[in-house]
Amino acid sequence: MMTNDEKYMMRCIQLAKNGRLGAAPNPMVGAVVVCDGQIIGEGYHAKCGEAHAEVHAIGSVKDPSLLRRSTLYVSLEPCAHYGKTPPCANLIVEKGIPKVVIGCQDPYSQVAGKGIKILQEAGCEVVVGVLEEECINLNKAFFTVQLKHRPFITLKWAQSADGFMDVVREDGEAVKLSSPLTQMLVHKRRAEHQAILVGTRTALFDNPSLNVRVWSGQQPLRIVIDRTLSLPRGLHLFDGSQPTLVVTEKEETVQGTETLHADFSRSILPQLMEELMRRKIQSVLVEGGAKLLQSFLDEGLWDEAYVEHCPQVLGQGVLAPSIFFSKKSSKKKLIMGRNYHIFHNFV
Repeated sequence: MMTNDEKYMMRCIQLAKNGRLGAAPNPMVGAVVVCDGQIIGEGYHAKCGEAHAEVHAIGSVKDPSLLRRSTLYVSLEPCAHYGKTPPCANLIVEKGIPKVVIGCQDPYSQVAGKGIKILQEAGCEVVVGVLEEECINLNKAFFTVQLKHRPFITLKWAQSADGFMDVVREDGEAVKLSSPLTQMLVHKRRAEHQAILVGTRTALFDNPSLNVRVWSGQQPLRIVIDRTLSLPRGLHLFDGSQPTLVVTEKEETVQGTETLHADFSRSILPQLMEELMRRKIQSVLVEGGAKLLQSFLDEGLWDEAYVEHCPQVLGQGVLAPSIFFSKKSSKKKLIMGRNYHIFHNFV
């Protein structure tokens, strides 16, 4: 059974998710104000650059005098620095809130315990670590950037019952492995990531738009690896409808796109991660193809994988990536410490 602290923290997490499509690159945060066992104020961080969750929660309390005998619950440590908004820790002290319950500490160097210290030095009772794992998981991309200094990487592919990703039929059409439902889920994930990456073969044969169409959300940065700049300029990726980053070894640029000139004599993935960090891109969805996906697996550059298993038997084609093997190990074992999701498509 949940404790009262866990119950109110779960509400903070629920509220925080309302900022899923607008808070980045800031973390999603939810906050509630509780007085005499009743929630008297709620808030969440809706959009980067706007007021934080604590500000909204405190501002929603109809009788401010109650704040001096209330408890503030917040899913992430209140900020302690002046950014686009003033420090929330200072606001909490100013309002005289006597107790603050925090889900997890902020890993950002300008906060990282400083907000907690401000509260404690002001005489506020501070409890840290309520539903800590859930609060960290809420902002897995933000934590990955702060702790691993690279974007959160999600891999996605669909494969047949016999382990193939694709096969071209005699009429030249590729076999469709996804259902309308799983295609909608793909667009949901696109909306939740700041960038989408594909390789040359996928761009050429699938001609994807890499946009969000059957879900609501901002359009991501499209990234395509085109080492020799051989892709036709008539592809959807070059239509100018949204930003596109081309990764190439050539000095030329493609009109209407941005270019990352990479050194292909060594792995381009760390080079790309460095560029995405420079652009403050916190999350990237890798949609294929098999060679590109396998390179992320082999280098251990992934955090989450969504694999759609389909009932069709293809018998031949492009083999799906192997998540159990890497070039660095001959032993068959699932890579640990990451999330691997399998979806069965029976349509």
